Amino acid sequence: MASKLVMVVVFVLDLIAFGLAVAAEQRRSTATIRQDDEDNYNMCIYDSDISTGYGLGAFFLLLASQTLIMVASRCFCCGKALNPTGSRTCAVLLFIFCWITFLIAEACLLAGSVRNAYHTKYRTIFSEQPPSCETVRKGVFAAGAAFVFFTGIISQFYYTSYSKAQGTFQPYGGEANVGMGAYK
Repeated sequence: MASKLVMVVVFVLDLIAFGLAVAAEQRRSTATIRQDDEDNYNMCIYDSDISTGYGLGAFFLLLASQTLIMVASRCFCCGKALNPTGSRTCAVLLFIFCWITFLIAEACLLAGSVRNAYHTKYRTIFSEQPPSCETVRKGVFAAGAAFVFFTGIISQFYYTSYSKAQGTFQPYGGEANVGMGAYK
């Protein structure tokens, strides 16, 4: 049977990671172009950099959640054999989808955090063209939040189906010895 404590802890970690990813999308850095006092060059002035911290917080909380699920299920490859039922097939498929959505979520959160932390300051000196104040594109953290949500749901279903398939599997009807008759 699935451990309720593991499921609650994973749910809370995923919920906080989702909230941080949504907050990171809402608080992305924006930039404005300003000239210095002597009008020699244009520079980019960025506002708050808090979304980098939110994105990295979501990254590490999702990593902790995935680690906890994989340790609790022994990463599906270690431990006793699972019962050959529909739950085992479902667990295999959910294991694969769980890792795919996890990797996409982590890539979005990490790329968004790195891109948000990168600031260009002085791009044009004595030039007519304004600098390109690069910021993270809209929707990067939102995509990460969506995949955090999917990972949370799929990992819960994976752990439940893994726990259902886990049990005492005894091949050949459970008889491990050779039946013998009385010797006459």
